[in-house]
Amino acid sequence: MAKRAGEGEGSALDRVFHALSDPTRRQVVERLSQGPATTSDLARPFDMALPSFTQHLHVLEKSGLVTSEKKGRVRTYRLAPQSLERLDTWLAAQRARWTRRLDQLDSLLYDLKEQQR
Repeated sequence: MAKRAGEGEGSALDRVFHALSDPTRRQVVERLSQGPATTSDLARPFDMALPSFTQHLHVLEKSGLVTSEKKGRVRTYRLAPQSLERLDTWLAAQRARWTRRLDQLDSLLYDLKEQQR
């Protein structure tokens, strides 16, 4: 089994994938891509109790996908693009690996076809 670049990096990716595994949290990330929003603004479209919704925000913040700032009684959330960039880098590496493998398979199949002629 290949060794990871750093255990912290793998754990960080695990938290991001876990956070994005839920449709509510993905919708929050999509909403925050338009700009910062308060807890109330983010919760408004969802039919759930505020404590349940804030648990989703906690998971997103723990994963590093969002940050929050509290001023008085209002908490405002923002996207943290670094986590998305790490995810994009990991996905690009996987895509490149599979492209290489598919190219090798294509080449092998072509060679086998040529040998049959």
